[in-house]
Amino acid sequence: MPNCQLPISTQVCFVQFTNDKPISNSICLNQISSSDNQTTRTMSNPSPSTTQSSSSSSTTIADLDEDSVAHCASYLNLQDITNIAMTCKSLKHAAYSDSVWQRLFREHWPQEVLSGSLQALGVREAYLARRTALHQFKFIDPFVADFYSASKPFDHILLDKNDIIFSQGSMIQRIQIDSSFSGNDSMVILSGHNARITSMRLFPLDETSLFRSEAQRRKNVLVTSSTDHSIRLWWKDSCQRCFKGHNGPVSALSDKLFGDGSGKLLASGGEDGTVRLWSLSSSGKRGQHALKATLYGHEKPVKLMSVAGHTSLLVTMSRDSKVRVWDTSTSSAVCSSCCVGMTSVTGAPVDMKCHESLLYVAAGSSVVAIDLRTMKKVITAAIHKPKLYSFAILPSKSLICTGGVGKAMLWDARRSQDVLKPEPIAELDGHTGSVTLLHMDPYKIVTGGPEDSSVSIWEADTSRQTNSLICNSSEVENTISGCSAMAVNQCRIVTGSYSGLLFRDFANATCPVLKCEDGNDSKFWGTHSYSDTDAENTE
Repeated sequence: MPNCQLPISTQVCFVQFTNDKPISNSICLNQISSSDNQTTRTMSNPSPSTTQSSSSSSTTIADLDEDSVAHCASYLNLQDITNIAMTCKSLKHAAYSDSVWQRLFREHWPQEVLSGSLQALGVREAYLARRTALHQFKFIDPFVADFYSASKPFDHILLDKNDIIFSQGSMIQRIQIDSSFSGNDSMVILSGHNARITSMRLFPLDETSLFRSEAQRRKNVLVTSSTDHSIRLWWKDSCQRCFKGHNGPVSALSDKLFGDGSGKLLASGGEDGTVRLWSLSSSGKRGQHALKATLYGHEKPVKLMSVAGHTSLLVTMSRDSKVRVWDTSTSSAVCSSCCVGMTSVTGAPVDMKCHESLLYVAAGSSVVAIDLRTMKKVITAAIHKPKLYSFAILPSKSLICTGGVGKAMLWDARRSQDVLKPEPIAELDGHTGSVTLLHMDPYKIVTGGPEDSSVSIWEADTSRQTNSLICNSSEVENTISGCSAMAVNQCRIVTGSYSGLLFRDFANATCPVLKCEDGNDSKFWGTHSYSDTDAENTE
């Protein structure tokens, strides 16, 4: 086996086996060195008689035969297996062996048996095919749960691991999914705001001053804004910080935190036309010292905000469709000079999203891409007349989805670069009224609206419809309302209507959809191959 260099982040413990039994020597890759393009290993032997020889020996991973590497790889998770496969051809062959993927298949779906058609693909391909189908909701038997609430529209819904968080008017509630199944009281009201919630965001706990231990590393905090002029940070069902400073309703929150190290900042926009920067590392429940800067320049209420990648650039858009770019690293307590770019677009703002050096703005009936380095429009990516109601983008596939009246449209940004009038690559039709809800991930597109009784699921690569999920509980009679809000997270989806919340989890579904009625196939694209990289993007 040729010398192979593993990714620095991968730590693997290899044990050589003879006749399926471990021999006395074990090889642990506790430290991986990339010097001289070789991976070093330290050999440890529990037997005292060989300790001296083990400590003095050093060799490379190439000394292991392929069967040993494959056996050891069967103890790794999907991310580590993917890292090994990307290292070199020899390790890729070992990482793709049937024993590795059979173990992954059994771990994820212990009750599922590989069918003949899937086995013909190979175990790895069968695993990826089933995983893709689950993420695309191609089953009729997901786990389903109903949660009832006040009979009024849902303004916002978030789906975070084991929690469903939603707002109706000024009320915020959290449902712990597992507890509700065991019969415990799972619904908690988060009290504090006294007016309508305008925005809800989840941010990593370890980017705030509330982070205490490694056990909390994967936890999130909730941040909400309201027309009561305040911003609140929630942790463990209580308000830990209350930020006040806007002279009017808070209308927008940044989609990401920005800044270096522990000094992470949150941006908010208000009806007062100001942009304010808040430190989430500040102490004190009232957040007296949290306000770090107030940025002036907008003449109308701030409606949208987006952070440009991992930079200090913040993009804001006001109700009059004026766009400003702020370099927050140069901001002081009261500042307008940190505005480093300005432009405007045509039409009422709908949504916007930064990706690398480009800003995609949906307004009026079009989506345009603006180069943040020059503030010039580089392409018109989509034109959806007479009016846009929603917008989503999947940068990894250069796909844009727009919601209009009666249908959504799918666009390839690459095809729009050299044309004056872009054409959609697919129409996702069959809707009633405006399509106000969109979700995109590497597997699927989900579309819906307030007049639709169901949401539609489409393959991201082919635009083929895979399923249609009713928004209302079957136990509620005479309910014709559509979906007012939704949240999608991997194999799970929550929809909200006047009848309450409907939660579905497809992770262990087994009965596939034979054929989705009224399915829509793109006339432009065929089926694309699936990659490990896309699988890891949604872990």
